[in-house]
Amino acid sequence: MKIRITADSTCDLGKEQAERFGVDIMPLTVVLGDDVFRDGVDIAPQNIFDYVSETGVLPKTAAPSVDDYTAFFEKQLEKADAVIHINISKLASSSYDNATVAAKKFKGKVFAVDSMALSTGQGLLAVKACDLAAENRKPRDIVEILEGLRLKINTSFVPDRLDYLHKGGRCSLASLIGAKVLKLHPLIDMKDGKLYAKKKYMGGLDRCLSAYVKDLAESYPHYDRTRCFITHSNCEKETVEKVRAQVKSLFHFDEIIETVAGSVVTGHCGKNTLGVLFIYE
Repeated sequence: MKIRITADSTCDLGKEQAERFGVDIMPLTVVLGDDVFRDGVDIAPQNIFDYVSETGVLPKTAAPSVDDYTAFFEKQLEKADAVIHINISKLASSSYDNATVAAKKFKGKVFAVDSMALSTGQGLLAVKACDLAAENRKPRDIVEILEGLRLKINTSFVPDRLDYLHKGGRCSLASLIGAKVLKLHPLIDMKDGKLYAKKKYMGGLDRCLSAYVKDLAESYPHYDRTRCFITHSNCEKETVEKVRAQVKSLFHFDEIIETVAGSVVTGHCGKNTLGVLFIYE
């Protein structure tokens, strides 16, 4: 049976990774003023930074409609017997609800999965689905495995600045001011499909990221060694390499994959946000 694995663009798998693993991407919409763009297709994170700098407001984002998903799934089924689609957390977007409605039109050939994650936390599930499909697992068996694994994904990140989170209503003014004065960097974690501030680090970004990676290693001694993602919103190369070296030292992943966050995720977290994401046991 030929199974296609697809995902919302919020999975933050770049073109290279999507092609390598065989994941087809459904773009969400990003709106900058009167201009409408497709995430990962005709807009880049730098467009987001420029827009927010010029206007002082965040871009708007929108989920694909039921009709959008229907057309997308129809195209996928032209070259497959079944489709498994990995959505961003249903608590963060209406994407899953719309995909579920569209999937019902295909009488058991399309399966929508709520990743209960975003960014490469969602991407990890998509890539794992590809691994399972390559083992000739049945679609329903793959979905069942994914729904178990989604509770064991470390989806966390450390932002360099809180102004984007503040503009988006995810950070209070007091926290914003305090972070600037005291050089605080929160660890944003995802639990049960929702984001929350787990703890705070103090100091420069590189120092805070080092403490973050150390905390991850202590918190998750047992993990799937197949792969992890270092995903960031246009961090400096030197910063990313420092994190990579520390991850390589403290963990034993078969591969460490770097990806750059897409425009939807970047629009909510701002520049220089970085996360190390993986499946734990």
